[in-house]
Amino acid sequence: MEQLTNLDFSIIAGYLALTLLIGLYFSKRASQNVNEFFLSGRRLPWWIAGTGMVATTFAADTPLAVTGLVAKHGIAGNWLWWTFVSGGMLTVFFFARLWRRANILTDLEFIELRYSGKPAQFLRGFKAVYFGLFINAVIIGWVNLAMYKIIKIMLPELNPEMVIVACVLLTTLYSGLSGLWGVTITDTLQFVISMAGCIVLAVLVLDAPEITQAGGLTKALPEWMFDFFPVITDKTSSGSFGSAYELTFASFAAMAFVQWWASWYPGAEPGGGGYIAQRMMSAKDEKHSLLATLWFIIAHYCLRPWPWIIVGLASLVLFPDLPLEQKEDGFVYVMQSILPPGLKGLLIATFLAAYMSTLSTHLNWGTSYLVNDFYKRFINTSASSKHYVFIARIFTAGVAIFALFITFFVLKTITGAWEFIIQCGAGTGFVLILRWYWWRLNAWSEIVSMIAPFVVYTWILLFTDIEFPSSIYIIVMFTIAATLIATYATQATEEKQLLAFYSKTRVGGVLWKKVSEKLPHIESDKGFFRLFADWAGGVVLVYSTLFATGKFIFGEHQQAIVYYAIALLAGTFIYIDLSRKGWNNLN
Repeated sequence: MEQLTNLDFSIIAGYLALTLLIGLYFSKRASQNVNEFFLSGRRLPWWIAGTGMVATTFAADTPLAVTGLVAKHGIAGNWLWWTFVSGGMLTVFFFARLWRRANILTDLEFIELRYSGKPAQFLRGFKAVYFGLFINAVIIGWVNLAMYKIIKIMLPELNPEMVIVACVLLTTLYSGLSGLWGVTITDTLQFVISMAGCIVLAVLVLDAPEITQAGGLTKALPEWMFDFFPVITDKTSSGSFGSAYELTFASFAAMAFVQWWASWYPGAEPGGGGYIAQRMMSAKDEKHSLLATLWFIIAHYCLRPWPWIIVGLASLVLFPDLPLEQKEDGFVYVMQSILPPGLKGLLIATFLAAYMSTLSTHLNWGTSYLVNDFYKRFINTSASSKHYVFIARIFTAGVAIFALFITFFVLKTITGAWEFIIQCGAGTGFVLILRWYWWRLNAWSEIVSMIAPFVVYTWILLFTDIEFPSSIYIIVMFTIAATLIATYATQATEEKQLLAFYSKTRVGGVLWKKVSEKLPHIESDKGFFRLFADWAGGVVLVYSTLFATGKFIFGEHQQAIVYYAIALLAGTFIYIDLSRKGWNNLN
């Protein structure tokens, strides 16, 4: 293999220096108070807030994971994550404006805005540590492992452990200095670099001799690899590599119609949450929050995946003998073999950008939980703004160090991580969605909805041969049943808390009638039927654009035109409906 040239290292060094300069530039502004540090003063325009969401979900592991899915079951294998489109669009039209309207610092602060009593306090504090430190560190660990693979293959002359530590320290430095201001601006830059690099790689790999001599990807690979939909059969695929994605109708329905609203997954939480909610709450107003989330969903599903899919398919032609456990690494091997000097540096900068955007957001988001929802709420409730910013920087470094420990001493593989998280979060979406729209849910409802999936998942794993995605039905039904039992077996949230919540959010809906009748002066949200119509239009818009782009890439231009026409109609419908409502009403 050709080692990197001075030009390659200059490009990488230039990117890292620019990132650090941005962090230094915004450090003074972020130091003002926690609102500036964690929410950019709630002044982000939609295109920056939305691009930040996309950049964060574009981690170093995602191109590799998509390559693994494509190697296993062709393009249709991506339905494991494509099914979350419906949930994302639900967030756009039903929840984005509500998160901004709530005027809170973190989505965990919502817990004590919505619920009351000691259970609410426990839930907020527990989730702050559980998600802000432990789950956050595990997610960062997966991302570190993916970057470790890339460095080990692309930069064999360097010590990958030391490179990871150096990258984490640099990211901790600029995110700790600049807060969400620097994180978001660097995210925007990093998304542009990441997309440009992946597109360049996809274009170049199509000209590889092995592919051109075979007549292109569609001639070099089996026809089933280019199917956009799983094959519906009477028997679910065994999961072996190199076979069409076969699912029973019930299994496909679990993914397409249940998973998106029932399962918690980082970046795709039902009803919004985590760092996605953080970006919605940092937007200028409700209009910008909605547009930011809409742009995120479109870019996340329609723009990002196709360069990865093309490279993933090409890796099967260029490296057909890679062992099964290394199929994900095919993406990196393509980079290694295809790219000339200079472009190798660009692609490594691409992965560094994807990696650091995810890392910086997770550090800032996790720290926001630990500071606002644990330290400030339970340890030191009356300190100055500068003190909390100082503590935020200390916690940022602490989370980074803990994540490095998880990376090198706990995690061994990222295989199956997506399926594991989806199953262990199945059913929680019932509460995460309805806690906005149904007054009767309480803190115990949410606590039970977090515990129940782990219980039934463990039972399925130990005592049955039921596999994902069929397991989703059982986990969801058990979790919802346990949640409803807990809801009615415990006291409802205090009335004064419900009245305060409703007065602030004006959420509306028939399931709040008992509360809204006591607040006749509050002008509640209406027009839910039209919101559902917008939601359906958004789902059609994204899937049509996604499939149209794929058809166009693979030369099926007539089908591409049909899909694009459907997407245009759906987009026009959404635009007309939102214009008819009046954008000013969203402010």
